[in-house]
Amino acid sequence: MHKDHAGEHQHCHHAHEESNHEHNEQHHMEHMDHTTTMHSKHHAMMIQDFKKRFWVSLAITLPILILSPMIQDFLGYHLTIPGNQYILFILSTIVYLYGGWPFIKGLYEEFKAKNPGMMTLIGIAISVAYFYSAAIVFGLSGGEFFWELATLIDIMLLGHWIEMKSVLGASRSLEYLVEMLPQTAHLIKDNETTDVKLDTIQVNNLLLVKPGEKVPADAKIIEGSSYLNESMLTGESKPVKRGVGEQVIGGSINGNGSLKIEVRHTGKDSYLAKVILLVQQAQETKSKTQNLADRAAKWLTFIAIAIGLITFITWLGLGKEIAYALERMVTVMVISCPHALGLAVPLVAAISTTLSAQHGLLIRNRTAFENSRKITTIVFDKTGTLTKGSFSVVRYESLDQNYSEEDILKIAASLEQSSEHPIATGIVQMAKEKKTYP
Repeated sequence: MHKDHAGEHQHCHHAHEESNHEHNEQHHMEHMDHTTTMHSKHHAMMIQDFKKRFWVSLAITLPILILSPMIQDFLGYHLTIPGNQYILFILSTIVYLYGGWPFIKGLYEEFKAKNPGMMTLIGIAISVAYFYSAAIVFGLSGGEFFWELATLIDIMLLGHWIEMKSVLGASRSLEYLVEMLPQTAHLIKDNETTDVKLDTIQVNNLLLVKPGEKVPADAKIIEGSSYLNESMLTGESKPVKRGVGEQVIGGSINGNGSLKIEVRHTGKDSYLAKVILLVQQAQETKSKTQNLADRAAKWLTFIAIAIGLITFITWLGLGKEIAYALERMVTVMVISCPHALGLAVPLVAAISTTLSAQHGLLIRNRTAFENSRKITTIVFDKTGTLTKGSFSVVRYESLDQNYSEEDILKIAASLEQSSEHPIATGIVQMAKEKKTYP
């Protein structure tokens, strides 16, 4: 009795540990999903913020361009109103503080973190242009940069808006994997079938999967058999036959048979959820190329600032005016901004891992993914990997003069009409296409 009790206690202890482990794993996955969702929402809000700042700044830029003496000289018209310079100053101040705020904030954050980057470069460029132009308005001799400042901020806002939309689009591609699951499930309770939302189903629930529908959750077949298309999840193009007692994966597509299934895993514990988690982890990790690009962008920022200062000092040394030297300094700093490098590499990495996942190739290690470019030979273990996953009739002939080719196809389709086998389905489909069988 004592031994039995001790064994029972040990079993309970292990069960408790397993329960804790499952709870911790589920909590971790839910936390990651929540964090990813919050990050996605935050990213979407930032995109809307950049969009709003761009349109507002662009609207204010138009009168700045109209009132700017240089633009007037360039277009050959003359428009002067009282307090012209002060109006330009006020409008440019709004553009600088409102439109340029993300870059000024970025400059401060990068400076505080002692990690100067692209925001530092843009922030310095627009700040130098603004404060120098303000000094011109209040007495310093030279030419102001108000229209250049406004258009520069507009272009930078537009660039960031488009680029952030691209990054979010790549991240949102993961949602295509989530969409593999249906929105509703047919719940069987008390011998009655009702349609319920997918997030309400629980482990051990009985569900009905009708022909052609997607399996709503990882489950065990209780009744029925069918061929299931699991290609998006397993890479196996050929439909796999599943019967009573066998497991089915949520997201796979049912064939022509009806199935009664008992739910085994839901939500974050499902096979598909773990696939999505792997892709998320791959997107969050940085490869050697990304780390190299980050370091390169940082050094290019230092170089751009240095070249800008050298340009300014050189033109002053050659006897040019401060406005002339400053204009060229700001131009060099902006053109030298390695913003494309800092964005292109993570964007390519995000898109590549997501596109790979959509085509059944999961990337767990980006370094290995990068090294795959060196692959020269691919060996396939079976021809089914290279097919479309659906059987079709390529050619058919009659060897008996008493039967035409159409007769042979019609007879074959008649024999196979009730079969759920993929080859039978292909024969019936061809007969329907040739209109030899209703």
